[in-house]
Amino acid sequence: MFRRTPRIFAATLAVAALALGACAEKSSDDTPASGGGSAAAAFPATVGKLTLEKRPEKIVSLSPTSTEMLFAVGAGKQVTAVDDQSNHPPEAPKSDLSSFQPNAEAIAGKAPDLVVLSDNMNKIVEQLTTLKIPVLITPAAVTLEDTYRQLTDLGTLTGHPTEAADVVRRMKDDIAKLTKDLPQRSTKLTYYHELGPELYSATSKTFIGSIYTLAGLENIADPSDADGRNGGYPQLSQEVIVKANPDFVFLADTKCCKQNLETVKARSGWAGVTAVKNNQVVALDDDIASRWGPRVVDLLRSVVDAVAKVPA
Repeated sequence: MFRRTPRIFAATLAVAALALGACAEKSSDDTPASGGGSAAAAFPATVGKLTLEKRPEKIVSLSPTSTEMLFAVGAGKQVTAVDDQSNHPPEAPKSDLSSFQPNAEAIAGKAPDLVVLSDNMNKIVEQLTTLKIPVLITPAAVTLEDTYRQLTDLGTLTGHPTEAADVVRRMKDDIAKLTKDLPQRSTKLTYYHELGPELYSATSKTFIGSIYTLAGLENIADPSDADGRNGGYPQLSQEVIVKANPDFVFLADTKCCKQNLETVKARSGWAGVTAVKNNQVVALDDDIASRWGPRVVDLLRSVVDAVAKVPA
């Protein structure tokens, strides 16, 4: 998601104090930003307990995923500032605002008529509410339905409901196409998803894990958090991973921590793991692999493409 992917990702997903210690963008091909709203837009607009009397024209996003969503639904021109980790699309107005140490005064200095964020760090919601600044919380998704709902909500509040519906429909269509012709296997292929070289992973109960489930893969991390004590993000040991002998290793720490096939192969005992022996260590884009916005389709495509190379 960000340059310090494992630690920040865990925080964004509200995983308690994991202390992970780890440290290819492309042009947006989603619905282009539009100066005018959807013809179907109606104000006042309400999402949950938040009602906006008119279309917001100075939106501040303190969530990289929300930034991607806002631009995807056509509200890009209404976004006047984004946090220091929002790096996609390239035209997003990046600022020095922090989503992990949010400062109400700094945010208010942008004169926003809507602030979108994923977490209530430092009780920032209460502070902004006191300043009479509207706030929408878009928490980390647990399912794809959460992603679709957030896109729909952002479309409603920004005056782009039709564009948001189009994005959701395209995502569903693309996911259906990617998964409909998956090869039928008598035994599921297994995988290990790496958040960082400290060997934190994500189970099937997480949003990340749900993407792999769509591709028909079995997660070797699941037994390590069967009781959910780690919130779906357990730290595995080298011994556990080597013994599980996954068919795939998916690296979500290629940019932040420079992990690749060679660094994985150099780990103690890993040279004999099936994924390494068969050159099935897949380098993912850190950001795409840790955000729940429209580019989850790209993540699924990377996984499906890797799986398709293995004979059924």
